[in-house]
Amino acid sequence: MSNERAGRSLLRQEVTERIKRYILDNRLRPGAPLPTENELCAALGASRSSVREAIKTLDALDIVEVRHGHGTYVGSLSLSALVEGLTFRGLLSPDDEFGVLADLVEVRELFERGNAARIVGALDGDHLDHLDELVERMAAGDDVLAADRDFHAMLVRPIGNELVSQLTHAFWDVYATVAPHLGMPNEDHHTAALHRAIAYAARVGDLDGFAEAVEEHYAPIRRRITLART
Repeated sequence: MSNERAGRSLLRQEVTERIKRYILDNRLRPGAPLPTENELCAALGASRSSVREAIKTLDALDIVEVRHGHGTYVGSLSLSALVEGLTFRGLLSPDDEFGVLADLVEVRELFERGNAARIVGALDGDHLDHLDELVERMAAGDDVLAADRDFHAMLVRPIGNELVSQLTHAFWDVYATVAPHLGMPNEDHHTAALHRAIAYAARVGDLDGFAEAVEEHYAPIRRRITLART
């Protein structure tokens, strides 16, 4: 990289950090508008080109959102960049292409088994009914993948930990994208039964049964990964 290009890269990083600091210092929340480009240039003491490049970087990270014709806003701060990075890593891992899948399954199971008491305690009647509806959708073959995703999201949502909820979505999305590329199915004919066991244990308040049902849900996935790696 030439000295000139290196200098531009460093300048863009500096302006990027200044914009992030501006958001924090002004306590701007997701959806709040940022100043105009000219106002940002004046506030940050940066050139228009540097601000534009920094905005592009932050837009890709979902820290800001550019709404063409309307302006720039604080982004939703989703984990989309994490999903993209993990997906790419899972598809191109040079040492163990199934390693990312194995790690994702382990973390997903940890979220659900490790929070068994909180999950079972937090699921109310409406949540449990919705879980049952999703199981029936799986049994009927009605958009099984979407029902699976919603089921696991519903399990952790009532405990009120937004990061766990977002990571659950993110890790599910990465697995669903990477697994088919590596020749692994996203579902099998036991899908509905495995999820039904989890929902039933939650409904009757059986913590040990819930933990066991979660483990049995992930066991076939772990076995498929193990076989694929050998």
